[in-house]
Amino acid sequence: MARTMETEIPNQINIITDGTVIKGDITATGDFRLDGTLEGNIQINGKLVVGDSGVVNGNILCLNANIIGTVNGNLSVKELLSLHSTARVKGDILINKLSIEPGALFTGKCCMLDEVRKQQQLAAEQAAEQQENDND
Repeated sequence: MARTMETEIPNQINIITDGTVIKGDITATGDFRLDGTLEGNIQINGKLVVGDSGVVNGNILCLNANIIGTVNGNLSVKELLSLHSTARVKGDILINKLSIEPGALFTGKCCMLDEVRKQQQLAAEQAAEQQENDND
């Protein structure tokens, strides 16, 4: 009887090094480290690290993020966003948890996912109530 071996694929890490410029959107399933420049949006299902020399001019959607470099765009982080002391962020952020080191610069508005969910639920309840009143 032949035996088949299944090997587990380790978490993939994509790396864009310093000096590399990408123009366009990036979608990835694993973790991603950017030390170069991205002129576009990035959507990943893992952790994003924008290194010290990394620059993102576009929107970010990811599971977790460590920002050490520069982001000019909106961030939507499903779990934890960490802004290190050298981080420079210009844009709105939507997060579950936030960590900001002293020295980080953040210009924009911040919304917590729990608060957004509460507002959406309240709006849905109000709409349902209004529809119920309209039907009476």
